[in-house]
Amino acid sequence: MPAFLLLAATLAAAPADTAPIECGACAEWNQPQAPFRLHGDSWYVGTKGLSAVLVATPEGLVLIDGALPQSAPLIAANVAALGFDLRDVRFLLNSHAHFDHAGGLAALQRLSGAPVLTTSAGARAMRRGATTHDDPQAGFGDKANGYPPIAVIQVIEDGGSVSVGDVVFRMHASPGHTPGGTTWTWRSCEGGDCRDLVYADSLTAVSAPGFRFSDDPPRVAEFRATIARVAALPCDLVVSAHPGFSGLFDKLAEREADPSRNALLDPKACQAYAQAGEDWLARRLAEEAAATPGD
Repeated sequence: MPAFLLLAATLAAAPADTAPIECGACAEWNQPQAPFRLHGDSWYVGTKGLSAVLVATPEGLVLIDGALPQSAPLIAANVAALGFDLRDVRFLLNSHAHFDHAGGLAALQRLSGAPVLTTSAGARAMRRGATTHDDPQAGFGDKANGYPPIAVIQVIEDGGSVSVGDVVFRMHASPGHTPGGTTWTWRSCEGGDCRDLVYADSLTAVSAPGFRFSDDPPRVAEFRATIARVAALPCDLVVSAHPGFSGLFDKLAEREADPSRNALLDPKACQAYAQAGEDWLARRLAEEAAATPGD
């Protein structure tokens, strides 16, 4: 049986973990996107609005992020279109435990058998299949925030790493957008040209109604430390959890217009991405201050 037919049959046999989540942006986020090479053996395999990255090594594959539950078939199809087999995935990595980035992990775990690596805070959310009470978006409720829970999780500590073949994936804890967010870095080589790649967690100060970041100064300080940390990473190419926030497809269009250079490579990309996160947080704090009744 052709690989794509086998994949379709497998997904059809266990549809519960790919049942669509409905949200205002979900249909737009989940538009199909053809896979493309980032650099070396690192590939974009996500949708138009939700990133997922596959890294291939001779010793196996690593897949970062699962997008929505209904994104899992699209990600799996992109992996197969590149000639890879999901059963060769050794680890599933995650940016943060929200339904639009962790929602597809249960299905991808079923298809691959690979464990999900995350922080202890991320693991608490993934095991319950919804945000934890200390997440800024928890106020939306478990029904709105819910997604298929993850069965097999390995907790990794800040600064920890995992290796597949000669590729080392290092985790940088990125609390702020969520309590358990992570940013991942690795090096990818192409014809002797080795580059530092970054899969960056979301740096947006987004919350449910009624939540105020300014009511928790330590959380704000932690968020700003995360932003500074991302800005300081060795970074030749960045993919953000939402690709639009790092201008990924604009850069891809530049590369396609001028194939003589890889416009995805930008040594200032992490700094720009982090500055956008700092600007967002500053605006949010200013809005909260303006909404606070005067003394």
